[in-house]
Amino acid sequence: MPRPELLERLAVQTAERAQAQLQRRLRTITQADGPWVESNGQRLLAFCTNDYLGLAQHPKLIAALKEAADADGVGSGSAHLICGHRREHAALEETLAEWTGRERALLFSTGYMANLGVMQALLQRDDLCVQDKLNHACLLDGAQLAGATLRRYPHADVDAAARQLRSNTDTYALLATDGVFSMDGDIAPLRELAALCANERATLMVDDAHGLGILGDDGSGSVAEAGLGERDVPVLMATLGKALGCSGAFVAGSAALIDGLMQFARTYIYTTAMPPALAAATRCAVALARGETWRREKLTGLIQRFRRGATELGLPLMPSRTAIQPLLLGDARRTLEASKTLESQGLLVVAIRPPTVPQGQARLRITLSAAHEEAHVDRLLEALASLRLADAPV
Repeated sequence: MPRPELLERLAVQTAERAQAQLQRRLRTITQADGPWVESNGQRLLAFCTNDYLGLAQHPKLIAALKEAADADGVGSGSAHLICGHRREHAALEETLAEWTGRERALLFSTGYMANLGVMQALLQRDDLCVQDKLNHACLLDGAQLAGATLRRYPHADVDAAARQLRSNTDTYALLATDGVFSMDGDIAPLRELAALCANERATLMVDDAHGLGILGDDGSGSVAEAGLGERDVPVLMATLGKALGCSGAFVAGSAALIDGLMQFARTYIYTTAMPPALAAATRCAVALARGETWRREKLTGLIQRFRRGATELGLPLMPSRTAIQPLLLGDARRTLEASKTLESQGLLVVAIRPPTVPQGQARLRITLSAAHEEAHVDRLLEALASLRLADAPV
């Protein structure tokens, strides 16, 4: 019997996903202007960007990137540990460590690579890794690739997390959680998880991709807002492409953690360093995020305005006080139709469907930004009211 072909199987799986209307498709943006984008010749008001503070097109970031590119060129030319680590990288790492209240920080090219690298460096085969079921995919993938025993607890259930940790007390243990959950927008019970890890001698890791820049008095994230420090959360990861409007990621913690990652995190060792000009732009973004507090204040006001309006309309709003405001519709086809209807009205709101979220939990993932205005939020609410979502069963 002939060996089956991999590409044929992939084609069948893709066709099945398309038949179920779950296929992912690329959208090309030809122009971006604050919260506005142009796609296929249509100007759309976007409510799906992660540019929470509206910094991605800030003139100071652009100027910093141009100045550094003029001085150092575009590409770094090598991995950090060969000759790719430039002064802009070092300066950004120092800035991020100081902002997050940690000894050191280490840059990665993406958040996915950061989480894979941390898991692979910290965990060995048969170690225990306990994770929230709604964690980002890269945390789950990282534990599996490391060969650790992965146990997942129901979302935000600290008692269940405790049972998972106590199921094996004879091995090293890491508990990993998102700080702000990317599809639900709610915040992990970090204080309770930190106390649990202290009691169980487990290491706590927080992925604060959607909390950095937004939460805490100076935007230093969900861990700081919870009143926790490096001792409570020894491993902190966050991305630079969301609230900071740039690209890349970092891990912050003790000098021992960072030295260890430099030795054993393969996704750091064996990849080209981010462009130094991008590091310069990111350092500028950190200064703006910390100093221009009006951005967080404005964003908070827009979130409250949206939630108040959505509640008055009876929309299926999920509990979230962050910039991520999902409307849970349940049915994937109906969610996709709602997204298409909104687009026909000039609004870009993405339908999130399985397998990104569990079956029966499709939703419109609405994200707000300091680049939006109150009139934009009102326009979105008016369009959502016309969809009569309050009448639809979830």
